[in-house]
Amino acid sequence: MFLGVDGGGTKTAFCLIDRAGAIRARAVSEGAYYFADNGTGGVEHVTQVLRKGIRAVTEGAGTTPADITYAFLGLPGYGEVPGEVAALDAVPGEVLGHRRYACDNDMICGWAGSLGAVDGINVISGTGSMTYGERQGRGVRTGGWSELFSDEGSAYWIAARALNVFSRMSDGRLPEGPLAELLRRHLELTTDLEVIDVVLNRWQGHRSEIASLSPLVVEAAGLGDTQAAAVLTEAGRELALLVDSARRRLAFAAAEPVPVSYSGGVFRSAAVLDAFTAQLGGSTARYELRRPLFEPVVGAALYAAKLAGAPLDTAALAALRSSSEFTSTETHHA
Repeated sequence: MFLGVDGGGTKTAFCLIDRAGAIRARAVSEGAYYFADNGTGGVEHVTQVLRKGIRAVTEGAGTTPADITYAFLGLPGYGEVPGEVAALDAVPGEVLGHRRYACDNDMICGWAGSLGAVDGINVISGTGSMTYGERQGRGVRTGGWSELFSDEGSAYWIAARALNVFSRMSDGRLPEGPLAELLRRHLELTTDLEVIDVVLNRWQGHRSEIASLSPLVVEAAGLGDTQAAAVLTEAGRELALLVDSARRRLAFAAAEPVPVSYSGGVFRSAAVLDAFTAQLGGSTARYELRRPLFEPVVGAALYAAKLAGAPLDTAALAALRSSSEFTSTETHHA
């Protein structure tokens, strides 16, 4: 059996699969973000989350951690504090009671799930954004340099630009569109300037709170707000630029088809996905845009099997697809 763990800022998902492609158990625990902005971050917090989730998923399967052939744990923030990598690496061993596991950034879960752990590139856009790709055993990450000066195309990035648009609309530097009133109602503002108090004082600039405003941008664009639509279009283009950078760094040949997929809530926006697709289509490179095969936590389990030298065969993958959340294998050429 293979354990996949997909850590996130708001929740951590656990999935146990077997060689036949059957999902033996699932579990969900709280977020395992190492840099959590609510004061609950750190190695000890990650330990508690993993202990709770692994206990739940093994009990659900009627098994024990000792029965797990291999595990892959994707942890948000992994690798971003070099001095803590060794401590994070040791945590699963304490919980599992063995060393048959590997840890890395949760971006690998999105890639492995979306593409079935084959060579290609996956772009993630949720609260933050980044791209991860592999070719011939070599992995490359682009983007994800933090919300303060990166995370282009993410929910946080979209929301921050929307707040800038709101300030310009309020000042009269831009004509007012539906976005302004949507934000006023959602934030229950008594005056437009109160947005400063909400974002900086009440929310303390927390990334998750700010990112939660991104659906309002999608709603405003649907109501005809051209500024909101422009933000979403720019987001899609920025995400495509991350993919193109990863392709060059992985040294895909110009004529070599590059499988590309995507994961994260931002891609629920048709405007973002359309702009992303169009930007890839305008490149001289050959991209094959594929809808995600599996959710990231299943991808983590698939990657565990691959690392163990026992990747699931075609029949097992077909069985897994039939029971997984993602079932579409449609391919688009861009």
